[in-house]
Amino acid sequence: MDFNVKKLASDAGVFFSRAMQFTEEKLGQAEKTELDAHFENLLARADSTKNWTEKILRQTEVLLQPNPSARVEEFLYEKLDRKVPSRVTNGELLAQYMTEAANDFGPGTPYGKTLIKVGETQRRLGAAERDFIHSASINFLTPLRNFLEGDWRTISKERRILQNRRLDLDACKARLKKAKAAEAKAAAVPDFQETRPRNYVLSASASAAEHELRLTQTEFDRQAEVTRLLLEGISSTHVNHLRCLHEFVESQTNYYAQCYQYMLDLQKQLGSSKGEIFSGTFVGNAESTSPPPAAASPPAVAAATLPAVPTIPVVPTIVGVPNTVAESVLNPNEVKPPTSGTRKARVLYDYEAADSTELALLADEMITVYSLPGMDPDWLIGERGNQKGKVPVTYLELLS
Repeated sequence: MDFNVKKLASDAGVFFSRAMQFTEEKLGQAEKTELDAHFENLLARADSTKNWTEKILRQTEVLLQPNPSARVEEFLYEKLDRKVPSRVTNGELLAQYMTEAANDFGPGTPYGKTLIKVGETQRRLGAAERDFIHSASINFLTPLRNFLEGDWRTISKERRILQNRRLDLDACKARLKKAKAAEAKAAAVPDFQETRPRNYVLSASASAAEHELRLTQTEFDRQAEVTRLLLEGISSTHVNHLRCLHEFVESQTNYYAQCYQYMLDLQKQLGSSKGEIFSGTFVGNAESTSPPPAAASPPAVAAATLPAVPTIPVVPTIVGVPNTVAESVLNPNEVKPPTSGTRKARVLYDYEAADSTELALLADEMITVYSLPGMDPDWLIGERGNQKGKVPVTYLELLS
């Protein structure tokens, strides 16, 4: 081990001098070299960039991974320079549970079929989330991290060096000031007992202080220029972060567009199969019980609530047996709307009519809707101009 006593003593002296200068400045007993206004603005801008970058980085990490334990695990893997193990997303886990439940309940049952459809959509949502997290990490989080761990550390190091150079400069100024004051005092008070050697020593001390001041001033100016160039590079950092922000927004837009499309497809699947599912449920109930009577009259209450619709006997539909009476009642083209009880509705999604009794819909259009006795509660009669037909309730927003 190379142990240099002189270097150790010199470093200790420099540290002590800087500590004294810093303490005297805090106590208001020493002068401090002030940086120009432009340099101070650059320092404030750099500090603000660092602080907001840290906050944006941390909150984006929370957005992408809400689980704090998982974030800590990923941080440890990153510090150990090891690959983060693949983690199942919440959507993919939910899809797995739904698929297993469907197999347990029976994939041929209405509930099982619906679980499989929803589970497949959740799996696609989980895969889209995984792609979004991966894209955001590479295109947005990594550049922010690189700035904090690279450029900002370099700027902080050079700022500390500049601070030390300034303390050395101010300490040299204080020593020169003291030497000049001592020399002036000695010259003002003549001493007839061997004053000449003493004055020569004071003059040499002042000259040495001036030489040291010139050296420290040169070092300070050089370090100030280096630090200034690094601080002016913050503008380039902003441009780079702006580009990364655009890429993050694009990734997030694509992610939410995929999710919307997946859910829209799922809703169409569920809407088209809803009638089939409930019909299958009714068939199962009809087979397990005795057949209903040949004809029945609707309750008097229903007739009172819809006075404008004529009271026609309704015959329940039995599988395999045609029911012309019920079909004539529920045929939208052969009934008139009630004088009261109609409502306006806004269409939420596009809908394609399955047959001539249904009304095709376009998203965001306004239609008039009402109900008829004996109709499935999940359907309404919709009117748009001269067109009329059955429409699914799930595709509408009923207005007051």
